[in-house]
Amino acid sequence: MLVLVRHGETEGNAARQLLGRAESPLTARGRSDATALGAALGPVSRLVSSPLGRARHTAEALDWTCPSRSTNGGSKWTTASSRAAPCGPSPRAVVAVEGRLHVCAPGGESLAEVGVRVRAACDELFGRAGEGARGVGDVVVVSHVSPVKAAVAWALGAGDDMVWRLYLATASMTRIGWGQDGPVLRGYNETVPALRTP
Repeated sequence: MLVLVRHGETEGNAARQLLGRAESPLTARGRSDATALGAALGPVSRLVSSPLGRARHTAEALDWTCPSRSTNGGSKWTTASSRAAPCGPSPRAVVAVEGRLHVCAPGGESLAEVGVRVRAACDELFGRAGEGARGVGDVVVVSHVSPVKAAVAWALGAGDDMVWRLYLATASMTRIGWGQDGPVLRGYNETVPALRTP
């Protein structure tokens, strides 16, 4: 099974900022949620993290020891959309480009490009029976909102434009398994309810 974890809440998330590749530390809630999420994971054979600090710190908070722990999956699982934009654009600017899959910030990549990259990563992880995400134990990838949504679109055989119709909480878990005919979405946006305050 492929288990996709969106990083825990950051100071930027709490301020409703689009971070792209800009660094932003986890909040106390982000660390606490990630720790609780780690306790909900099953047997893990491999842990991969985006190289950005918020994803690496979430992976550490999951507190999993695996035979192969890796942080080299960043080229496929790193966030995009505004790579070069520090803590921007504003939420209003995001609303203005919704539905435009080929729009990107200078130096960044579009959601369509994220989709191509993530679909290739999913094809690779599910490529062989008995290996990777089709092997014994889960492959856990700690990543960001756009790559997780792109993986869901891949699993459902849907177009990249479906990402606008999906909400994904921080410190959430999305599970993709393998059925007789291909990928199966087993769970989406799963959080630890006890940690969610009204």
